[in-house]
Amino acid sequence: MRENPKSRSQESSARLDAALTAAVEHRWPVVPGTVLCGGRCSCGDPDCPVPGAHPHDPSLLAATTDARMVRWWWERQSPDAPVLAATGSTVSAVSLPAAAGARALVHLGALRLPLGPVLAMPGRYALLVAPYSLDVLGEMLSQLPWVPGSLRYHGPGGFLPLPPGGAAGRVRWVLTPRPSADGGVWLPQVGPLLGELVDATVRLESGRSAH
Repeated sequence: MRENPKSRSQESSARLDAALTAAVEHRWPVVPGTVLCGGRCSCGDPDCPVPGAHPHDPSLLAATTDARMVRWWWERQSPDAPVLAATGSTVSAVSLPAAAGARALVHLGALRLPLGPVLAMPGRYALLVAPYSLDVLGEMLSQLPWVPGSLRYHGPGGFLPLPPGGAAGRVRWVLTPRPSADGGVWLPQVGPLLGELVDATVRLESGRSAH
């Protein structure tokens, strides 16, 4: 089946718009991700663990909020690349299996804990939070009785795929970003949410209801 050029153009335009929105309005540094070429990751590693879903060339260190650079990347260099936000400086996240994430959102809503943006990625939900250091995160986790290995932490040196995603899978907003009073995006602190996210994941993995 031939690819529809119009559809591809629309998808490329959507990725450029998403990259500019993230970089300029949200103030999140972004970088193009790898793509799939003939079913293989463009990074060239035949055993790539996350094909078409990670930074490579340019590297994550090149992530920027410069609109001119963002336009050049997605208009000229990598129009098919997914948009990746570098985490750690202006945004971080905690992600968990999608079923646990959906249940956690219901429970957090019932507790009336304010939530920031939430992403639905292939098989996972990511709750975006204010930047945290790995030391502070480690201290919080050490106070919990047990932390499941299926939780992932997107802090310094990490990244998140942003909508619309790419060949590795679609990405969408479950809760969309909303502006903060001083510009950028309002993000909650990770501390008040962490225990509930751990609990939702533990209960899912043990086969019990999350509530």
